[in-house]
Amino acid sequence: MPERSMEPIRPEDLQRLADLAFKDQATFLGRYPDIAEVYRDRLLCVALCQGAALHYIDGRNGIKDFDVWSFYRDAAARPFPRRRPGVSRDFGDPRFGTSPDAAHFRGRRVDIFVKSFEVPDDAPFDAAVRHYLRAGRTLTARCLSQKPVVVVCPSEARGRVLWPLQGRA
Repeated sequence: MPERSMEPIRPEDLQRLADLAFKDQATFLGRYPDIAEVYRDRLLCVALCQGAALHYIDGRNGIKDFDVWSFYRDAAARPFPRRRPGVSRDFGDPRFGTSPDAAHFRGRRVDIFVKSFEVPDDAPFDAAVRHYLRAGRTLTARCLSQKPVVVVCPSEARGRVLWPLQGRA
């Protein structure tokens, strides 16, 4: 099995990634009702990041795995857990092959992460995420800003390149 899949990422694949992210969020927030109450309406967007996002754009990078991030507006009343570990899920469709380090999955590994950061309540999601990446105040922001970020959700922006804007950071 090749380490990277060269299959193109289609809109329905982005929808599948959104579904996996939402399922993970529902499971996590179901365990923590106090966090769920505060963050229910604070999701900015779900995005495909890192190498798979680059492959979505250039078709040449290949897909080792899918890194999916859910970005939330911080809530002063209850900070989102800073150390919430990422989870790995099965893409479920073998079209991309399997990840060499997750051969027990039917499809490629999907790593799901959550990040919250301070942003005004009226800021558009795209401007908020770009500001977070551009500011580079955290190691996560600096790492994510090294490669593209592609919107998975909201659905009306699905597939739009969020970062870098017009090919520049």
